[in-house]
Amino acid sequence: MEERGLLVKSWLLKRLFLLLALSTRSMTLGVKGVVQDDEGKVFLVRHTYVAGWHLPGGGVERGENVFEAIEKELREEGNIVLTARPELIHVYRNPRTSRFDHVVLFDCRAWKSCGARAPDREIAETGFFPLDGLPDGTTDQTRNRLAEVFLLQPVRDIW
Repeated sequence: MEERGLLVKSWLLKRLFLLLALSTRSMTLGVKGVVQDDEGKVFLVRHTYVAGWHLPGGGVERGENVFEAIEKELREEGNIVLTARPELIHVYRNPRTSRFDHVVLFDCRAWKSCGARAPDREIAETGFFPLDGLPDGTTDQTRNRLAEVFLLQPVRDIW
């Protein structure tokens, strides 16, 4: 029952954020990064406010470009610092969030860790996982993006 309450609260918070974002701009833009370690494991994040495991990322703020946004999000969500500019993989439309939302996906090959990240109000858990051993609850969108990047599945334009 408590989990259901958190999901309802999460849905309401997402809707409020979306309304605020749309009142100040005509579209919303987010970034996500594919980060892989030396063993081929991918970095995933489990947030406190939305169900499932996701690629790290977040919204692009006013005055921020997509490269600055992905650097900030990786630092905040995983204590990961990019050591080279990430490569653009694709720009997706994300109608699940709204008809105005877009997500820019990056391949973040060059990075270093600044140590393990402790859980907090935003991030419940993080980790590196093998592609054939993704955690239960990994979202379909995350699985689809990883299949496009690593299994050479056709790229879809919809997140």
